[in-house]
Amino acid sequence: MTTKNETLFARARRAIPGGVNSPVRAFRAVGGTPRFIVRGQGSRVWDADGTEFIDYVCSWGPLVLGHAEPDVVAAVRDASGRGLSFGAPTELETEIAELLARLTPGLDLVRLVSSGTEATMSALRLARGATGRPHVVKFEGCYHGHADGLLVKAGSGALTLGNPSSAGVTPETAAQTLVLDYNNTEQLDAAFEERGDSIACVIVEPVAGNMNLVAPRPGFLERIRALCTRHGAVLIFDEVMTGFRVGLQGAQGLYGVRADLVTLGKVIGGGMPLGAFGGRRDIMERIAPLGPVYQAGTLSGNPLAVAAGLATLKKVLAPGFYERLGAKARTLCEGITSEARKAGVAFSARSVGGMFGLYFRAEPPTTYAEVMQCDKEAFGRFFHAMLKQGIYLAPSAYEAGFVSAAHSDADIATTVAAAAAAFGSL
Repeated sequence: MTTKNETLFARARRAIPGGVNSPVRAFRAVGGTPRFIVRGQGSRVWDADGTEFIDYVCSWGPLVLGHAEPDVVAAVRDASGRGLSFGAPTELETEIAELLARLTPGLDLVRLVSSGTEATMSALRLARGATGRPHVVKFEGCYHGHADGLLVKAGSGALTLGNPSSAGVTPETAAQTLVLDYNNTEQLDAAFEERGDSIACVIVEPVAGNMNLVAPRPGFLERIRALCTRHGAVLIFDEVMTGFRVGLQGAQGLYGVRADLVTLGKVIGGGMPLGAFGGRRDIMERIAPLGPVYQAGTLSGNPLAVAAGLATLKKVLAPGFYERLGAKARTLCEGITSEARKAGVAFSARSVGGMFGLYFRAEPPTTYAEVMQCDKEAFGRFFHAMLKQGIYLAPSAYEAGFVSAAHSDADIATTVAAAAAAFGSL
C-alpha cells in the first residue's frame, strides 16, 4: 500500500528537482522516502501519514526553543498583521541588531540578510574589499553555504589552491580558495608562510557541523587567530550553526577566541529566514552605503523574521538556559554510547552545547579524514531503525543533530531506549 509520504514524494519529483528544495532532504544518503512534515509542536513533528516523531533535526538547528513556541508564534502573528515586507527600515531591525551586538563578542556593527549563505558570501567579499587581497582559506568538510567560492574541495596537495566541488563553479573561481585540513595547525603555518601576503581571510566553522559534529582541537582556533593577526588577514567565524546554539556568546565565548567578522543565522531567525554578518567597525564601515563593498537585499531585515528572532533571543537570555540545553545533549550522547557498548557496536558520540554528533566509529573524529572512516552503511541502518521507533534524526551520517529546550527528560530516555533496540537489530 502506497503511503501519503510516497505519494507526495512522487508528486514533488514531477515539479521540483529530486522532489526536494535542499538536497539532504531527499534521503539519498540513507535510502527510502523522505517524510513530509505537516506540523510540529515542542519536541515533536508529525508527517503526512500521521506518524509522530521526536525531532532532533530542529529545522537543522534554528529551533532552539522547539517547534511552534507560543511566544515566537505570537510575535510572528502580530508582525504579520502590520505588513509582510516594506523594503524600508523598521525599528525592529535596529532592536535585533543592538541585541546581537550586545550578546556577540566583537560585533561593533551588524548587517541583516536573509540566509546563512548570504551572510558568508557577503563576509568574504567584505574581507577581500578590506584587505585588497584575493585568496580565501577554508577547511575541508566545513560548509559555508553554496556561494561559488566556497563550493571548493582540497587540491591535489596540501598547499595547492582548491578544485570545484560542484558543477558550475569555474576553475578560476576555485583557484582563489585554499582548502586545508580542519584541526591541522602545521598546514596553517605552511599556508601563511607561502601565501600570507595574498590571503584576505580565513573562514572557519569554529565547531564544524556539516561533516557531522567535529570540535576544534586545543590551540587550533588560537593559531588561526595568531596567524591572521600577524599577516593582516581577516578571521571569519561562521557561527551560522553555532551562534546561540553552543552558548549565549557562541563559539567565541566558549573558546575565548575573538574573530574579526562573524556570520550568524538559524537561531537568530527563530525558524524564519534570517542571517547576519558583523564585526569590527573599521571593516564593517567598508560596506555600502558607507564604503565601496556592495551588498543589498530587498527582504533583508524582513519584519516577520526579525520578530521571530527577537522573541527567540529573549527566551535564551533566561538564567541557566544553555547549561540545561547542554546537559540534555550530554545525557543523550552518554546514553546512546552506553547502549552501543552493551551491544558491542563500534560507536561514539559527543556534544557541544545544544549540538551533538553520532559516529559509527570507536572514537569521535577530529578531522575530515576521520569522519570519512565512519561506517555510513551502519548509520543508514541505524537511522531507519530509529525512524521506525519514532525518532527523527538527520538523514545523513555527515550532519550534526540538535536538542531544544522543549526536549524533556522523558524524550531523552525514550530516544536512548530506541537506540538500544536499534543497536540490537544492526
